[in-house]
Amino acid sequence: MPTPRVALAHLPTPVEPMDRLGAALGFDPGELWVKRDDCTGLAGGGNKARKLEYLCADALAQGCDTLVTGGGAQSNHARMTAAAANKLGLGCTIVLAADEEVPAGNVVLDVVLGAEIVWAGPLGYRATEAAIEGAYARLAAAGRRPYLMPIGGATVVGALGYVDAADELVAQLPDVDLVVVAGGSGGTHAGLVAGLGDHAKVLGVNVGARRDLAEAVSLKAAEVADLRGRPSPSGTVQVDDARVGAGYGMATQDGGDALEMTARLEGLILDPVYTAKAMAGLIAARRDGRIAPGQRVVFLHTGGMPALFATGHRALSESPGSPPAPPSSPS
Repeated sequence: MPTPRVALAHLPTPVEPMDRLGAALGFDPGELWVKRDDCTGLAGGGNKARKLEYLCADALAQGCDTLVTGGGAQSNHARMTAAAANKLGLGCTIVLAADEEVPAGNVVLDVVLGAEIVWAGPLGYRATEAAIEGAYARLAAAGRRPYLMPIGGATVVGALGYVDAADELVAQLPDVDLVVVAGGSGGTHAGLVAGLGDHAKVLGVNVGARRDLAEAVSLKAAEVADLRGRPSPSGTVQVDDARVGAGYGMATQDGGDALEMTARLEGLILDPVYTAKAMAGLIAARRDGRIAPGQRVVFLHTGGMPALFATGHRALSESPGSPPAPPSSPS
């Protein structure tokens, strides 16, 4: 029986060439592309809309009345879950792993959307998951019918949205050699691998949300493929752990450079938490030869622009500096 799904996203999302950025990185025309999942629509767009189509359908099928999830203070998933709840007439509680702060970035939208916000203090990944479960238990004890979503909506059901995205991408751009994507909770990466059938076709760039990202992706990709009735993916999971910097939610120098380069060569806006680090990973892989000449590469833009307007990342816009020099040619 097909897994239920509700329509929340603007699909299919566009695929666009990035030939100016590609030329600066030594790609030939038509070799570097971007899949615009920042254009999914829901409350500013982003990759979580695809996951929420399946997660919210599951919640409705179970008769739930409240969505419960969480993440970091600048969680895109929390923002988009609140929007999906409103669209479907559900309540929403989000647990943010930080001390309470003046709303900025995604938190402004969380407030506008009317979600119940639980400030849980500065917690790690596992402790944040436990806090989300605690909020779920509190609501259930109060007589609500909550639906529990982990950080990032990274369940096997949610990851089905990226099996669909993989199929969509292949229909738009056949012969894709590699997709580069930010890796937070790992669900997007796992769904792409399950859809494309080979770990060699996806490079995840770890943004620091969890230490066991590669293991989580490997396990979840096999589970997602099984749920969708596809063979278990071949190969070994690919994760770049060198872009984390000081940790999750903390901007990095190479991420800032990648953000500026992409904006100034393509007019494409990235965010410091996820996509800037992912683009830095793509640039590094091209420079050191892990992305070889002639490969057709797609950068999956997972959204996240509101984080640019958060207090912690203000320096990126206050000191624009001079345009970055083109990088050295890859080996």
